[in-house]
Amino acid sequence: MVSFPPPGSLTLCEVNRDLITVEDLSDDRANQTYGKILGLVFSPVPFHSPENDASDQHGAATTSPPAAAGESVQRKGPVAFLQGLVNNSLGRLFYPNDVHLLPEVDLQGVSWHPNKHIIAFISGPTQVLVHDYQESEGKDLSILTNESQRDVRVLEWRPNGGKMLAVGCKSGICMWAASYPGNAASVRSGAASVLGSLSRNSGNRYILVDFLRSPYDEHISALSWSPDGRYPFKRQKANSSFTVWDYAQGEGTPIRRGLGGISLLKWSPTGDYFFASKFDGTFYLWETNTWTSEQWSSTSGFVKGATWDPDGRMILLAFSESSTLGSVHFASKPPSLDAHLLPVDLPEILSLTGSQRIEKIAWDNSGERLAVSFKGGDDMYKGLIAIYDTRRTPLISTSLIGFIRGPGDNPKPISFSLHGKFKQGPLLSVCWSSGFCCTYPLLFRSHILP
Repeated sequence: MVSFPPPGSLTLCEVNRDLITVEDLSDDRANQTYGKILGLVFSPVPFHSPENDASDQHGAATTSPPAAAGESVQRKGPVAFLQGLVNNSLGRLFYPNDVHLLPEVDLQGVSWHPNKHIIAFISGPTQVLVHDYQESEGKDLSILTNESQRDVRVLEWRPNGGKMLAVGCKSGICMWAASYPGNAASVRSGAASVLGSLSRNSGNRYILVDFLRSPYDEHISALSWSPDGRYPFKRQKANSSFTVWDYAQGEGTPIRRGLGGISLLKWSPTGDYFFASKFDGTFYLWETNTWTSEQWSSTSGFVKGATWDPDGRMILLAFSESSTLGSVHFASKPPSLDAHLLPVDLPEILSLTGSQRIEKIAWDNSGERLAVSFKGGDDMYKGLIAIYDTRRTPLISTSLIGFIRGPGDNPKPISFSLHGKFKQGPLLSVCWSSGFCCTYPLLFRSHILP
């Protein structure tokens, strides 16, 4: 039976395909329901929602602390970004008719640290919040803000890079790193270190260790680290190429293709493949051994969401004009590009909600839970997130578990991410338009639960 949260209720967690709802969120109720199982409670984190911000998008958020003064440096070294929106007066990375499509793309506004219970999320036009659920009982927030960090769009933790966070914004990438007493973060030569936050209890702080300025004042809307944390991307405007950089060595290899108007970029979990999509409905699959590619095209609009399966053998795609997902299955082992595009139906999105368009998707790294948000539809289902049980053998199949409702008045999911940290199941973290970042444990491995 599908779990539906009644109006006025709030979703707390999943326990064995049952989405538990409550009248109000409290640590006591969370501890009784899942805290004793996980040994941790994920309290909602309030923030100033960008959707409710009446200030200029290119200025500081009204609730942000004053930005610390810092020096920006232009670098020819490693750059941890791909491409983004260009200032209209400075040339084109997106074609003119692509600019209005950027809000339609599933930008990464929430990022879980790969190995720790630390979440980072965009909390305003100039601000990122970092929340450590284990440090000081998860009560302290680190606020990352700087005069160079304007109109933030995406962020991603660096794999195998300690506590290093890349934040994509207007004009470049802010690289933040945790700094501890006796173990200060290493600041890139020539860059000014700027204090982002000081944790009151532990003494830990995040330092802006580098600002990677983009050429032509580009607005960064895509970030993608390789799984080993060595190779981020740089997008070259002048010749429509992109460059794979070795972050530690500061050396890059240009990969030339006509890739203007890119909407999304995703490394596969194994690093064997790389995905890039464009606003014209075409997308590319690259194998990273020789950097050759195959071009695909879609009749359902452009790819607005993409997520790899944990083995890197298939990628799930959401299209801008469809309520059906697509999955690209590789027929052979890497570096083969022989693949097939197959539909993945989510019939309940249309039949239950009345929506004909998928908005955002997230797939956990076990491949067993899929979160889907949708646009428009019936008033009773607006703003909810659908949770699916998924199977990958031999093809992707889905079974609807139910829907998640957020806190506040008429909440809508701004961004969300799944994190497979626990044996009992993944965590779904959602930034809601009502100004809360909530984490929902999805506990479904019944042989582990009491």
